[in-house]
Amino acid sequence: MSDQACRIEKDSMGEMKVPDWALWGASTQRAVRNFPVSGRPVPPAVIHAFGLLKAACAKVNRDLGKLDAKLAEAVIDAAMEVAQGKHDRHFPVDVYQTGSGTSSNMNANEVIANLANQRLGQPIGTKSPVHPNDHVNMGQSSNDTFPTAMHIAAAVTIDRDLLPALKAMQAELENKCRQWDSIIKIGRTHLMDATPIRVGQVFGGYAAQMAESIRRASWARQCMEPLAIGGTAVGTGINTHTEFGRRVAEELSARTGLKFTEAENHPEAQAAKDAYVQSSGHLKTIAVSLSKIAGDIRLLGSGPRCGLFELLLPETQPGSSIMPGKVNPVICESLIMVTTRVIGNDQTITLAGMGGIGSLMELNVAMPVMADAYHETVSLLANGCRMFTDKLLVGLQCNEKRCADLIDQSLMMVTSLAPEIGYDNAAKLAKQAFSEDKTIRQLCLDQKLIAPDRLDELLDPDSMTRPGE
Repeated sequence: MSDQACRIEKDSMGEMKVPDWALWGASTQRAVRNFPVSGRPVPPAVIHAFGLLKAACAKVNRDLGKLDAKLAEAVIDAAMEVAQGKHDRHFPVDVYQTGSGTSSNMNANEVIANLANQRLGQPIGTKSPVHPNDHVNMGQSSNDTFPTAMHIAAAVTIDRDLLPALKAMQAELENKCRQWDSIIKIGRTHLMDATPIRVGQVFGGYAAQMAESIRRASWARQCMEPLAIGGTAVGTGINTHTEFGRRVAEELSARTGLKFTEAENHPEAQAAKDAYVQSSGHLKTIAVSLSKIAGDIRLLGSGPRCGLFELLLPETQPGSSIMPGKVNPVICESLIMVTTRVIGNDQTITLAGMGGIGSLMELNVAMPVMADAYHETVSLLANGCRMFTDKLLVGLQCNEKRCADLIDQSLMMVTSLAPEIGYDNAAKLAKQAFSEDKTIRQLCLDQKLIAPDRLDELLDPDSMTRPGE
């Protein structure tokens, strides 16, 4: 970094050279130097949440008579630009930084202060008339702002990105459920032949999993409603107004359209991240559901000659560099990989929720990595669901002929005969049919075990899927 391209700024530890173009200051620059770990900054969603938070804090401090109105308006305008993602490149601090997120909080304070000062006719780096600590961070601590930004970002991204993707996938599965409700296929348990089931019932099960996933995503969002803001350093609320936390939560609710509240117990909100771990657990369960659906569809589409081939998957790209004409279930595979990463992220969040090495008194010190893993999870789930819906489900077809052929060949059609001839006799019949390479129907007719009309009634596959009707 050449002297010509830099300005000199100071923090409590001394001077730092900061790039002339950078909106951050000495504290951020020190963090950039101290944490050259991953090259991956804190997720943009968290940075944008910081913008929303700092704007809300400035407004509340103004309304409480603690912050000059002119300075407050400059801070609010600058913070909302951060919230809108206009200054993302000015947030370079690595994810693997101080565990409280202090460096990211100071990054936000410095960028917003410099933007506000520019609005007020002063150059960046002056810290006047808007000071990053005294004004932008008024009534706050990194220890309550970073966990608050984590919650805001999580709630916003679930509402904006994940829930719409889950709802679109659920709707398409419901569409397939209705479209294929009259088609009968053989059921399978333990990967072995079982009794018949309608294809619509199978996809109804998938649709139900997604309906539950939508509920779980809503629960994950609800976990984020209580905010740590107002607790300042250790949850006691030192150096802030007693109404500050409640008012900031109300302002954030108004700005986002989502429900936020002040945490009932500030020491819990700052010392523990149980709500974040719980929220991640709901997202992990969604991943488990998606893995089941993608895995089933991949297997049902296996073939085309030597597999199940009851589903016809859209052909998206060549499947092999050596086998001409091969087409693979790549969309299913992509979503399954997404789910494995999400489950791994949940493990990271769980361990980080423990402080990495156990409880660490009044503050969790692994918050940035929790936020990073969480937002990768939300992004992967949302993008994976959109991909699966658009690239696979919309064009998915049912191979009705193959379904019918396998039904006729299934030995488990004998299940409906058990009430008439007994379980043991039915088992013998199934084994004999297999050894003689005959269908259950053919063997029954050959042995004249059941009258043909009654046999047709018992072996009607549709009636087997509608007991009691």
